[in-house]
Amino acid sequence: MLRKKLNITPAWLFRSDDGELLDPVLFRLLANLRETGKLTRAAEAAGISYRHAWNLLNRGEAFFGMPLADMRKGHGTRPSPLGEKLLWSEQRVRARLGPQIDSMASELNHQLQQLLEGAHPVLRLHASHGYAVALLPECPGELDLRYCNPLEALNALGRGECDLASFHVPSSPQLAERVMQVYRPQLEGQSQRGQKLKVIRFVTRRQGLILRGEDRDRIQGLADLARTDVRFINRDEHSGTRVLFNLLLAEQGIGEDQIAGAGQEEFTHTAVAAYVAAGMADVGFGLEAAAAQFGLEFLPLSTEHYLLICHEDRLEQDNVQQLLAFMSSRSFLAEIATLSGYAPDRCGEVTTFEALLEEDRMAENRRIVERNRR
Repeated sequence: MLRKKLNITPAWLFRSDDGELLDPVLFRLLANLRETGKLTRAAEAAGISYRHAWNLLNRGEAFFGMPLADMRKGHGTRPSPLGEKLLWSEQRVRARLGPQIDSMASELNHQLQQLLEGAHPVLRLHASHGYAVALLPECPGELDLRYCNPLEALNALGRGECDLASFHVPSSPQLAERVMQVYRPQLEGQSQRGQKLKVIRFVTRRQGLILRGEDRDRIQGLADLARTDVRFINRDEHSGTRVLFNLLLAEQGIGEDQIAGAGQEEFTHTAVAAYVAAGMADVGFGLEAAAAQFGLEFLPLSTEHYLLICHEDRLEQDNVQQLLAFMSSRSFLAEIATLSGYAPDRCGEVTTFEALLEEDRMAENRRIVERNRR
């Protein structure tokens, strides 16, 4: 197996009309200034001298025509409004492009593996973006992880272009049935071709509203999204999260056309949270883990199973068995426990959609009985 893997990281390049370039280390310097408030400590953390940091800020001010840092005696040094805007812009780019770049890196590493060591059994997973699934390439063996929406993943599984596909379905039986209706043509189409599907349990995760602390009092639920003074940032229309969000809106009798900003889309949970954190929207819908990443507030609205599905005959493959063992290992479960809003969901246990949905229906019935007894 390839011991050294390629990692691809996007980088900003500022070039003026006359060809002048700004050192990309500027972003690390500004980020460290935000954390420390001291230019000496920020320069040290960025791996540059104090003099170079000072010159870099001066060059940046000349380049943009505005200061990148505010220096006040007795108050230290902080990024200026322009410096903050540059930092948020960089974080938004990383959040938006991250899954596509990770998918490309996985593909290149797979090609290098074949070139250097010859044909090698590679486990191919097409999955929706998420924080837990991003940990799976740490498993023994070679895992080729490509990010895509649920419909693309199911179609790739049906065509034999991947061994595993992700699928997320709410733990609420009513919502789950409606989600299953959306994807039933793809699921039943595989069964009709003799491709019996099995479900591999993985994690549960919480989805809900992502907002800044100062907006917590005025945004307390979905109904507040229809207010004219609330700006929303949406997920892309083909994502599973967008399907869930629209179903939750329908339960409340709210149409997307009533929400300011519903036509503005981002392609990952991280990008939605970054958009809100930058003040470009007041609220978004996504994962609790994304809100925690940017220190934002989170209002939970739904818990869902994030699952892996495959054709039954794939379960006997050695690399699939390796993955199942890895998913149920103590070390991996400990990593899941560090993710806000995530919980292990009998990781690695093989079941069926029918059994999973029936289990959730029984759990819901027990909750109703318990509420009626109170």
